[in-house]
Amino acid sequence: MKATHKHGSPRAARGIALVTSLMLLLIITLLALSMFRSFGIQGRIAGNTREKERALHAAEAAQVYAEYWLAGNVSGTNDTVCNSTANNWINANLGQGQICSNALASVTTLPWTVGGQQVGVQYNPGLALTIQAAGALQGSYAQIPVFYIADLGPSATDAGSEVYQIDAVGYGGNSNTVAVVESTFEVGSGVGCNSCTGSGY
Repeated sequence: MKATHKHGSPRAARGIALVTSLMLLLIITLLALSMFRSFGIQGRIAGNTREKERALHAAEAAQVYAEYWLAGNVSGTNDTVCNSTANNWINANLGQGQICSNALASVTTLPWTVGGQQVGVQYNPGLALTIQAAGALQGSYAQIPVFYIADLGPSATDAGSEVYQIDAVGYGGNSNTVAVVESTFEVGSGVGCNSCTGSGY
């Protein structure tokens, strides 16, 4: 008796190879698309993180300048009630500053206003900010950083010293990227930062 062997036809083998190749091509294409999509998301996350850091550095620069200005310009009688009739939008780069006898109602509600008028002192920390038309970007930052100094009254621990609250706000590349920092600063026999905090949103 003669043994017989069955072999698949060459045409069927070619069909299986074609289907397998197409499946592998489809899987590789899906992996490549998901990888490119992931790169786009990671790029946006990195951009948002960068803008948040830029806003925080701008706010901290304004805060540090406000502390420096305050240490050299306190006389104990130079507080101003900051409201809609006061000169509230002044330029620290011209050596100007302001100590308010009233604190802000909310430091996270921007822009800061009292009596319907914006309040605070603008400070350009040398970030290549140039004032352009209203509403336009200031260089690559949405707005110039602003600080606000409020007199909190005499120190409870050091007679002859006065306590001030300094709030500062900085912006990144758009007005939605904002950082607000706050410090409590004591001026008198010892000048120093009692409690410095910061936040961004």
